Amino acid sequence: MTDGDVDRLARERLAADEERITGSRRRSLTLGAVRREFWRHPSPWMISAFLLGSVVARAVLGGGSWWELLIPAGLVAAFPAIEWMTHVGILHWRPRRVGPVEIDSLLARKHREHHADPRDLPLVFIPWQVLAWLLPAYVVVALLAVPSQPAAWSLLVSVYALMAGYEWTHYLIHSDYRPHTRAYRVVWRNHRLHHYKNEHYWFTVTTSGTADRLFGTYPDPEAVPTSGTAKNLHG
Repeated sequence: MTDGDVDRLARERLAADEERITGSRRRSLTLGAVRREFWRHPSPWMISAFLLGSVVARAVLGGGSWWELLIPAGLVAAFPAIEWMTHVGILHWRPRRVGPVEIDSLLARKHREHHADPRDLPLVFIPWQVLAWLLPAYVVVALLAVPSQPAAWSLLVSVYALMAGYEWTHYLIHSDYRPHTRAYRVVWRNHRLHHYKNEHYWFTVTTSGTADRLFGTYPDPEAVPTSGTAKNLHG
């Protein structure tokens, strides 16, 4: 069986599984249509505002050192692992009780809702209530932790740009836009396997076969049983 045959069979099985789950809600939209829908949600605007502010601040400060180029390069290299650890440790957090207090974050609760209905677009985005404190918190941390202001704002530009890329990619995968390129198709398939095949694998969103290979969560889909709890995390 060729790579093309394997890819075709995988797409057919995912399409059949998605049809079983979502029924007649499946349709196909143009990239322009899904882009307009993207900007109807608060998180893209919030992230973009901080990204633009960081770009302006960095431009106003000027100067800087050549080693600042290592900041975006290092973050891009580390991002698949950061994404994987966030997905596993925070989004798939199993609620725990410490005495009378239940520890269960808004991010984890919303992510469980997202798994219950992957087609509910508002649940695809990072909750605005989280971004309201997280985005400015990054500014405080960067200015305190990085030795120079130019480098701190270079770090913030990189962080917000990666966040924007994550929001767009995750949204696009869950939208009704169908893959047209091989590069996007493998990312699209990777995340849909996580939702429709088995939630214990395929944790990366913006890449495929990177951190999942590193951490042992990138199996052959044929060797993994279809999970009964993909839509109901933790059962």
